Amino acid sequence: VQLQASGGGLVQNGDSLRVSCAASGRTFSNYAMGWFRQAPGKEREFVAGVRWSSGSTYYAGSVQGRFTISRDNAKNTVYLQMNSLKPEDTAVYYCAAAPPGFISSTIRSIKVYQYWGQGTQVTVSS
Repeated sequence: VQLQASGGGLVQNGDSLRVSCAASGRTFSNYAMGWFRQAPGKEREFVAGVRWSSGSTYYAGSVQGRFTISRDNAKNTVYLQMNSLKPEDTAVYYCAAAPPGFISSTIRSIKVYQYWGQGTQVTVSS
């Protein structure tokens, strides 16, 4: 499994940005895909997740209503649309894949994700 994240950058407070994660190496129809982020000196945290088969989405409370995760089956790509960005959203954003067998209630847990992309930096200036 290969996950290639892209689309990060430097934006201003209140701007929007979309990051992408191109997945390859196998069929992801029964996987969950997630976005996590890690700020300097902090632990990696869940941001958003999507079940590839159903399209069901899950969000961290801090981004609910501002971020939207989606997937494009034809392109095998997962997106994270980030609106109303804040300086506290500054972090390296990682995409990850959880193989089949996870329980829905655990989709926010970093432990169920076995495959990780390289990360893309998102910086929000004030």
